[in-house]
Amino acid sequence: MSVSTSLTNHFLIAMPGLQDPNFSRTVTYICEHNTQGAMGIVINRPMDLSLGDVLEQLDIEPQAPDIKNQIVYLGGPVQTDRGFVIHTGPDTFDSTLNVTPDIRVTTSRDVLEAIANGTGPALSLVALGYAGWTSGQLEEELSANAWLSGPADNETLFKRPASSRLQAAAQLIGIDINLLIGEAGHA
Repeated sequence: MSVSTSLTNHFLIAMPGLQDPNFSRTVTYICEHNTQGAMGIVINRPMDLSLGDVLEQLDIEPQAPDIKNQIVYLGGPVQTDRGFVIHTGPDTFDSTLNVTPDIRVTTSRDVLEAIANGTGPALSLVALGYAGWTSGQLEEELSANAWLSGPADNETLFKRPASSRLQAAAQLIGIDINLLIGEAGHA
């Protein structure tokens, strides 16, 4: 797979026909995509759990104002007991994957400690779990019209409310998701 065909730093937008309850009406940020498969985090499924709840479970006392209220997302059906933080900034933590020169995914506790004390990344999204695809699986799903894909942007990833991320991601590629139907044909 070449860099030009990789979907790293792209959004996967679930097509209306995708009925899998884990992914129906989702936007997934692809953190890594190569010949071994792909890994992404769903960015529009808020949980009934706040960052304050997560920090409390980890015995981390938040010092930064309002940090307790930050939304935690259900990042996907794999390892839902494990935290993933998508974030900006040059800082690297103990376990970090560099997605782009400015976007990273960190799974180590130290990023949560930095966020809690107000010295963390300027922009972050905390999720439990991730989505994973084996070699060739994502390409097959794209061929079956399960997903649309397009380049990611920080506005949609970090700043928009969860409820508007699906439409915003689709608009980045010129699509009104509300006008799509659940079935597609092949010529």
